Amino acid sequence: MDFLRPASWEEALAAKAEHPTAVPIAGGTDVMVEINFDHRRPEHLMDLGRITDLTEWEVGEDTVRLGASVPYSRIMEHLRAELPGLALASHTVASPQIRNRGGVGGNLGTASPAGDAHPALLAAGCEVEVESVRGRRMIPIDDFYVGVKRNAMEPDELIRAVHLPKADGPQQFSKVGTRNAMVIAVCAFGIALHPADRTVRTGIGSAAPTPVRATAAEEFLTAALDEAGLWESRGALPDSLVRQFGQLAAGACNPIDDVRGTAAYRRHAVGVMARRTLGWTWKTYRSGNHVTEGGAQCA
Repeated sequence: MDFLRPASWEEALAAKAEHPTAVPIAGGTDVMVEINFDHRRPEHLMDLGRITDLTEWEVGEDTVRLGASVPYSRIMEHLRAELPGLALASHTVASPQIRNRGGVGGNLGTASPAGDAHPALLAAGCEVEVESVRGRRMIPIDDFYVGVKRNAMEPDELIRAVHLPKADGPQQFSKVGTRNAMVIAVCAFGIALHPADRTVRTGIGSAAPTPVRATAAEEFLTAALDEAGLWESRGALPDSLVRQFGQLAAGACNPIDDVRGTAAYRRHAVGVMARRTLGWTWKTYRSGNHVTEGGAQCA
């Protein structure tokens, strides 16, 4: 195995163009596990740790440009107001050591449906900035996941950053796992209210071959909120509306039975999480706040 260590972004793109099968690592929290267990043996490993641009972020008027290697711990500490859903998801990632090393670029690169960042990224409605020596392009998150652990990137492309809208309403994240640390999600659910355009977005993890949105649940809730004038009144949500939202969210799943949980349990759990996170976000919206207090990993 050859080890590549570019000193700049330009060097990294050139190396990736020369060796398209080279596997990039930054935190290494996913790739090194596969290598240590001999599940993967790439010919070239590319360390991006010396490229400081990947660990930086920029808060604009409407969006946040988040470098692919910004550690989860920094998202939790510095971007909780701008990216509350992703900050809550970051709290559930593995252990403090891994949160200090791992970033969203790794989750996106591996495209595992169990990645903790995916539901929050889908709910926020972000774009992924990828680049090669041929140029840069932006991939909407809805088009990024194309199959089991496969994404829409070309072999010579690298992830440089993620562009997320700044939250204009409350966001939430919930995850089912066997314990509160160092655990792969049995399933996960993210939700974001977008009062500016009166829409709702969701994200589901570990309950389908790829991370997915519950689009039918989103459309139902968006229409129900408009019809009842709830965006303006901030009134209580009817129980029937919350139940229907949960049922539609569960219907968006296409899970499997595995050692972490059965397909039936995953569908049930997603429905429960959908109801709970909707309740939490709506409570925050009614209070007039955008930043959610709390959030949960369900054990």
